[in-house]
Amino acid sequence: MWTVWSESEHLVCARRTKIVQQSLAAFVARASRARRATVAPRSNPSGNPVTDQPLVPPRKRLTASKSPRPKGAVRVPSASAQDRRLRMIESKRATILQAALDLFSRFGLHGTSLDQVATQADVSKTNLLYYFGSKEELYTNVLRQLLEVWLQPLQAFSVEQDPVEAIRNYLRVKLELSRDHPAESRLFCMEIMQGAPLLLGELQQPLHDLVENKVAVIQAWIDAGKLAAIAPHHLIFSLWATTQHYADFRVQVEAVAGKTLDDPAFFEETLKSLQALILDGVRPR
Repeated sequence: MWTVWSESEHLVCARRTKIVQQSLAAFVARASRARRATVAPRSNPSGNPVTDQPLVPPRKRLTASKSPRPKGAVRVPSASAQDRRLRMIESKRATILQAALDLFSRFGLHGTSLDQVATQADVSKTNLLYYFGSKEELYTNVLRQLLEVWLQPLQAFSVEQDPVEAIRNYLRVKLELSRDHPAESRLFCMEIMQGAPLLLGELQQPLHDLVENKVAVIQAWIDAGKLAAIAPHHLIFSLWATTQHYADFRVQVEAVAGKTLDDPAFFEETLKSLQALILDGVRPR
């Protein structure tokens, strides 16, 4: 059975058909624009752009990748890095020792605290204890260092030398040490006067062995007729006493003479006097 539409129904149907066609056309246009956005433009031989080629992502540059460090592997510092670290350690250690020497020579072991040393050395107390485990260890290291410096001139004595010239030079070097390192001499003197509780081992072994070796050298000079027949031990004691007096009793010397070894003229006067006193006593008669 056929249905007969009225004119108004025909108009409604036509309008709906047009709306569907417009919607479909808009969808097709949007799809076309989206496709063109993903296509890289290129030119054909005629010079017109062609947009039917897909975009190709750029190639990644091939670089040599570092092989991963094995888990648990320890990084070994270079030789230059190790050398810099050793120099830094030695520099810091020397700074601490110098600060300790200054304080120990003025206030003694018991009158000096690690806090004072750390402050003067411009380090923390924790850092100081990294280098020296205790105040006694620091004090002993200071004493050992100054003993090495103080005894170095005596080590130069040898049988092959002319004894008069060797003793003459020794007096000059020892007097220079008293002038340039009075703190070391005062600290050593202070330790000896207290019975050397922390230095006795050094005195009984290294110092004793060195002195005995140089006693043998002096005795060889005496046996060869190059020196008067004197007791070698007492010669060494006299050399120490006469030169170190100007450091250990610096205040007394300045109070009496009005000068110290820092005065060049007084230094030369003192040296010539000591050389005359000692050398005139040891020359062969």
